[in-house]
Amino acid sequence: MMNIDLTGKVAVITGGGGVLGGSIARSLVENGVKTAILDIRREQLTQRVEELSRYGEASGWQCDVLDKSSLENVREKLLSEWGRIDFLINAAGGNMPGATLAEDQTIFDMKFDDFNKVTDLNLNGTVYPGIVFGKAMAEQGSGSIINITSMACFSAITRVPGYSVAKSGVAIFTQWMAMEMALKFSEKIRVNAIAPGFFIGDQNRAVLIHPDGSYTERSKKVLARTPMKRFGNISELNGMVHFLCSPHASFITGAIIPIDGGFSSFSGV
Repeated sequence: MMNIDLTGKVAVITGGGGVLGGSIARSLVENGVKTAILDIRREQLTQRVEELSRYGEASGWQCDVLDKSSLENVREKLLSEWGRIDFLINAAGGNMPGATLAEDQTIFDMKFDDFNKVTDLNLNGTVYPGIVFGKAMAEQGSGSIINITSMACFSAITRVPGYSVAKSGVAIFTQWMAMEMALKFSEKIRVNAIAPGFFIGDQNRAVLIHPDGSYTERSKKVLARTPMKRFGNISELNGMVHFLCSPHASFITGAIIPIDGGFSSFSGV
């Protein structure tokens, strides 16, 4: 039986005040990982750290993932406090209405400002922390970076052009960074990504669930393409995160791993 022991390791999680980042953070803290939560939103950050501190060692850092100097400041303070950074999970991201098309809209109705904001947050909001905290891993000769992509990086998904473009960029950056770290620094620095399938959260609830709790037409289309015929639970991402952080994944780098109930492998026919 495979035993994953991450006790005493140090993790940084961007977007840790959110649902996805918070779930991953709790699973790591509960397993003995010292976890630093980064989020730009003070209130969510405070609530998350208070929650996590009941289970283990956690600290909160108000930080903008698009501000290199802000990220570097956190890195140096963490290195001073905890001595090293073993894991980086880039969970900061999201979408916004102006970059999401309504059913009666076309690409020509998209708001460029919102498109830019979505692509900047999801792509550069992964690239910047990857480089800043990856430098600490390069200097210590080991580490695991886990990025978050999407089903949108495998094929076109209607109505989310900005998010799709950004997450596709995250996928190729993951592969590029994996190559760079292994070739120029250490084979013990690995960079991978998980690609969540469809999970019902705050950001997509309105397009998947009617106010009365019934599924929308978009939900029905998703489930028709999902062999497991259900939506995922956000906690179902945590096992893969633990595995990719562990020595059991020592020969895995540059991988984009779907966690999707079979959605990405099923043609629907």
